[in-house]
Amino acid sequence: MAEDKMYLFYAFMNKMKLIYRWNLMRANINEDLMQHSASVAILGQALGIIRNTLFGGNCNVDRIASLALYHDTAEVVSGDLPTPIKYYNQTMKEAYSEIETMINKTLIGSLPEELRDPYQPYLMPDEDTIEYKLMKVADKLSAYLKCTEERQLGNKEFDKAYARLDKVLTELRDVYPELGYFLDNFLDGFNESLDIL
Repeated sequence: MAEDKMYLFYAFMNKMKLIYRWNLMRANINEDLMQHSASVAILGQALGIIRNTLFGGNCNVDRIASLALYHDTAEVVSGDLPTPIKYYNQTMKEAYSEIETMINKTLIGSLPEELRDPYQPYLMPDEDTIEYKLMKVADKLSAYLKCTEERQLGNKEFDKAYARLDKVLTELRDVYPELGYFLDNFLDGFNESLDIL
């Protein structure tokens, strides 16, 4: 039984809606971390379903969605560090990874002792699993779709990010046929207005 103490984990998770992404770029439509996490969950689960149904896979699609919901939780403390800074060089990448690990350990520690173990695999996942890998593909796909949306609205600020992500997804579709299937069959729909849909 939990002792009489204030636990902050869910309050931290609720702050995801206050962390805005793409903060060094002018966006026509603001996107917060909670929205992004939901997008990655939907896209990741879709990739898993496509993999299992059409390509003989056997991944846990609900686990992909759950991993997506928590994949950027460290940003409730660190904020959204822009990709060019985060991956500026290997030293910066490793330092930021250490910071994320420390934050996620702190977040897990903000739960009652009896709830920490169940959350550990979501905040500090095994990166070698297919579920984690598909979630990361969905993360890139979500960012790509955001760039597509901004460019459709005439926002040239997203041109370089779009080009970078387009190249990444082109390479990934050779490794992940479910991504190729998604892009070939669903991407055009993201260009349509609700009236046409």
